[in-house]
Amino acid sequence: MKEIVTCKRMKELDNAAIYQMGIPSCVLMERAALKTAEEIKKHFQKIYGTSEEYKKEKVLVVCGSGNNGGDGIAIARLLYLEGVDTSFFVAGSENRMTEETRNQYRIASNYGVPVVHNVEWAEYTTIVDALFGVGLARPVEGAYRELIMRMNETDAWKVAVDIPSGVDGDTGKELGIAFHADLTVTFAFRKRGLCFYPGRMYAGRIVVADIGIYGADQPQDRTWHLEQSDLGLLPERVVYGNKGTFGKVLVVAGTEGMCGAAYLCASAALAGGAGMVKIQTEEANRVPLQILLPEAMVTCAFTEEANRKSLDWCDVLVIGPGLGISGKSRERAEWFLKNASLAQKPVILDADGLNLLAMHPAWNAWLSERVTVTPHLGEMSRLTGKSIDQIQCRMAETAEEYAAGTDAVCVLKDACTVVADKNGHLYLNLAGNPGMATAGSGDVLSGILAAVACMYLQKKENAPDPGLCAALGVYLHAKSGDQAAEETGTRGMKARDLIRMLPSVLAKIR
Repeated sequence: MKEIVTCKRMKELDNAAIYQMGIPSCVLMERAALKTAEEIKKHFQKIYGTSEEYKKEKVLVVCGSGNNGGDGIAIARLLYLEGVDTSFFVAGSENRMTEETRNQYRIASNYGVPVVHNVEWAEYTTIVDALFGVGLARPVEGAYRELIMRMNETDAWKVAVDIPSGVDGDTGKELGIAFHADLTVTFAFRKRGLCFYPGRMYAGRIVVADIGIYGADQPQDRTWHLEQSDLGLLPERVVYGNKGTFGKVLVVAGTEGMCGAAYLCASAALAGGAGMVKIQTEEANRVPLQILLPEAMVTCAFTEEANRKSLDWCDVLVIGPGLGISGKSRERAEWFLKNASLAQKPVILDADGLNLLAMHPAWNAWLSERVTVTPHLGEMSRLTGKSIDQIQCRMAETAEEYAAGTDAVCVLKDACTVVADKNGHLYLNLAGNPGMATAGSGDVLSGILAAVACMYLQKKENAPDPGLCAALGVYLHAKSGDQAAEETGTRGMKARDLIRMLPSVLAKIR
C-alpha cells in the first residue's frame, strides 16, 4: 500500500523533515528539482534517443513566487546546465518571493539561466508549470487565470511540478481554471487532489518522486491506495477444504422481473471463490436464475421458518441488488438485515437495500462494522440528505463521516471509489477504467465483497480490519475491469466481462 496525503499532512511531513530530521529546505527543493528534471529528460530520451538530439527542445518554466516557483527555477537551471535550451518566467512580483525561491533565482542568475519577461508562446516545445503548489485554496483569477489559459493553449508538451496549478490539493476540484499537464511529478506522496477528478485527469501521467520526506507512525487518519502486491494479503485457498469451507453466501435480491442483478451478484460471488451461493428471490425469478446460474441454489419462500433456515445456513449476506422498494421488498430487506445483525453475520448492503435504508432511518440501529454499505453518489445523497455536488466536493470526508456515524464500512462508489471505516482508515481506489460505468457493475462488486469476506472465514484471527477487506474487494473488482478493458476496450464492456476476468485476476496473486 502507498500512502496518500492531504495538503495539511504534507505540510506536517515537510516540516518534520526540516525541523526534526534537520534536512534544510533548500536541499529538499534541490531534490525535487533533480527528480523533475530527470523525468523530463527521460521523456526527451524516449523521443530523440540521444542527449544531443533532445537539445533541440526549447523549454519554458513558468514560476510563481512561492516555493513551487523555487522548484521551477531550480528545474530550469538543471536543464540549462545539461545543454537544454531552457528559460524561466516569473509571474507576479519578484519582491514577494519566499526566501528559498529568491535564493534559487540568485543561483540561476549566477549561472546565466535566461529569464523571459515577454513570452512568445509559439517558440516553446515544452512548458513546465511551477506557478502554485498544493496550498492553493482560492479560485485562480485575473492575470494568473489568463496565464494558465495561455499555457493550456500552447501546442507543447506540458509538465506540472507537484500538482497542476489550479487543482485543489485535497479534492481535485478545478479552482476556476487548471493547468492541463501531460506529466505531473509530485513529491514524497501522492496528494488526494491527484486521485479525485478532474484533478487526476488534468495531471496526466503521475510520478511520485522520493525526495527524502517520509511518513511517521500514525495509525489513525491515514489514507492509502492498494497496489497489485497487496492482493497477496488474500489468504491461500485451503488445500483440504470443501465447498462449505470456502463460505456460503445468501443473496437477498431481485423483485419480480428483475433477476439480472441477483444473477450478476451471485455469479460474482462464485467467481470470487465463495463455495456456495443461495439466492432468496421472487418465485417469478426462479426459472431464469436456475437457467442462468445452475451453480447457485434458489429459494423463494418467505416465512419465518424458511428465512431462519437460510440465515443459519449462510456465512455472509448480500441484501439489495434488484430488490425494489415495494412493501414486500421492504419486508424482505428488514427481516434479513435485522436478524443478520442479531446473529452478528457480515452483510453487504447494496442498491435497493440502501434506498430502503434511506426511507427507514430506524434501520441504522442494525448497522455495525460487520455491515458494508456500497452507495453510488445518488444513493449516498438519499442516505445523507446532501446534494450530489456537495458529496463530490467532499468524497473522502463524506465517507468518513458516514462510517463514523454508523460504524458501518462505507464504500462510496465513483471514478475514484472511497472506502472508509469507523477507525479512521481511508482507502482510495486508483485502479479501474470508464468501461466499468455500466449497468450491473455495482451488483458484481457486491458479490466480490461477499467473496472476499468468505476468504477469511478460516483465518478470522489474521483477518485485516473490515475497511481493508472492503478495499481489497474494490481493488479486485477494478483489476477485473482493467483486464476486461485490455481485451474488449472500454466502450462495449459489460458487467459480465468483469465476472469472466475475476478468476484470472485471482490466479495472478502470488
